[in-house]
Amino acid sequence: MPQDPFDWIDDESRRREHAGLVRRLRPRAADSDLLDLASNDYLGLTRHPEVTEGAVRAARRWGAGATGSRLVTGSTELHAELEGELADFCGFEAALVLSSGYAANLAAVTALSGRDALVVSDAGNHASIVDGCRLSRAETAVVPHADVEAVRKAFDAHPGRRSLAVTDSVFSVDGDAAPLPGLADACREHGAALVVDDAHGLGVLGAGGRGALDAAGLAGAAGTVATLTLSKSLGSQGGAVLGPARVIDHLVNTARTFIFDTGLAPAAAGAALASLRVLRREPRLADRAREVAATLHRRLTDAGLTAAPPDAAVVSVQAPSPEAALSWAADCRAAGLVVGCFRPPSVPDGISRIRLTARADLAERQIDAALSTIIGTAPGR
Repeated sequence: MPQDPFDWIDDESRRREHAGLVRRLRPRAADSDLLDLASNDYLGLTRHPEVTEGAVRAARRWGAGATGSRLVTGSTELHAELEGELADFCGFEAALVLSSGYAANLAAVTALSGRDALVVSDAGNHASIVDGCRLSRAETAVVPHADVEAVRKAFDAHPGRRSLAVTDSVFSVDGDAAPLPGLADACREHGAALVVDDAHGLGVLGAGGRGALDAAGLAGAAGTVATLTLSKSLGSQGGAVLGPARVIDHLVNTARTFIFDTGLAPAAAGAALASLRVLRREPRLADRAREVAATLHRRLTDAGLTAAPPDAAVVSVQAPSPEAALSWAADCRAAGLVVGCFRPPSVPDGISRIRLTARADLAERQIDAALSTIIGTAPGR
């Protein structure tokens, strides 16, 4: 009998099971009594009536799907409207909407580098940036986390080469912010581009939630490109690249994740546009998300837990082991609270954590209940 070509998967499954690294899908109900501190709905807009109505209205007008790639039939007037308002809100000349934040990072990194280029990437960058570096065929120098001097040294080692530095604005594991002004200086000194994934900054940092680049005074700066997701603070789905108009035109003509992918569904575009308009009208939402994060951090550390100071809306709390992190998250869930759980190999430093996402729509009683649960179920308590 011929060998089953997928027998090797059983060995891989056993290895994951032994290491305690099995991932399982957990479908959630539309309505739940669980308090959610695991999602990335930082502003609580996913169920906002104006946002859901924006999705419904777009689907009724434009249909359920975009019907094709953006260059064929998948670009609607709604996509163009969203791109215009995103660029204006974030302070950039132009924007390009894609089907996900992951696709946006792949598009920006691959289209702005190439086989003869150098990409300098922070060791803590998101997997989508890592994959963009791999697909770009560029030489990639991975530098220590948030180390501006290491970026400079990487550029110095390749004088005269077309180069770019790429970084998250806010890192998803500990919620710490990248040293954007220093990175921008290093890039200017070496004639390099700076690409910033502002997935966790948009809606939380900057004036009225305009993002980390706005907060750093870099919105629209020469040589600077931002990527975004529409699935976090804007409560929808999709991604975007923002930058000079010639950069966006270059992506339209060269970025494979734009050219060969079906356009973002109209409902998602409509929801994102509605969220953006809510945020314009209610800039206090960004302040509130940061306030909730600061409260969570202060009270957790006052209780003796080790939590990284949040620069945006992510609060990361250390656990003594991967097993303890899993058990802690499970105990929180049993008590009615959903938290994230990060453990090796998803964390670069090998330290397991539970991860909390602050939300602007949390009431004080919900914050109190969440803190009581987290502290009461902490390992060793």
